[in-house]
Amino acid sequence: MNGLQPADEDLVVLVTRGDDSAITLLYDRHARAVYSLTLKVVHNKEVAEELTQEVFLRVWQQASTYHRDRGRFISWVLGIAHHIAIDELRRRKSRPQQVYAQPDDSRPMFDVADQSPLPDEMVMGGLRRERIVEVLAELPRNQREVIELSYFGGLTQSEIAERTHEPLGTIKTRTRLALQRLRGKLTEEGERPENL
Repeated sequence: MNGLQPADEDLVVLVTRGDDSAITLLYDRHARAVYSLTLKVVHNKEVAEELTQEVFLRVWQQASTYHRDRGRFISWVLGIAHHIAIDELRRRKSRPQQVYAQPDDSRPMFDVADQSPLPDEMVMGGLRRERIVEVLAELPRNQREVIELSYFGGLTQSEIAERTHEPLGTIKTRTRLALQRLRGKLTEEGERPENL
């Protein structure tokens, strides 16, 4: 591939032809969004990492089923991620649970109430998250970075300042500007960005 960055949709065509570099580029572009979505559903970092790998394996195997006239690649791949994550939740519920912490431990482990959202809430949340990821891609790099580190990475503004070697005031300004742009863009499109 030459110096110009090909569109996702063109990369999928290359994947169908067995181009390893195309799937690598798609992974580099979208693995973070896929990981964030799967983590939100399964609430387990290690499982989310495994599911992210599974999603891109599925993209590799099923690239020929993607049709650009039905929507953008990011929508398609996040749809795959959502289905795989929900399937994982169902598998976990059907597996027998270990009752004791250790074989010689006589104290039973008690289940914690499931706090995960209902399936329809997850679908709507996934669609909204998908659009937020798309809008994030339109932000300047330094603004996008603070939002990703904060919302997807779970870092505080002080931790972001430390990690990026920028003054805390700069991080706060970038965060405010990025959130204003996100709100404006989502409002224009009829979204209700009340949580941003």
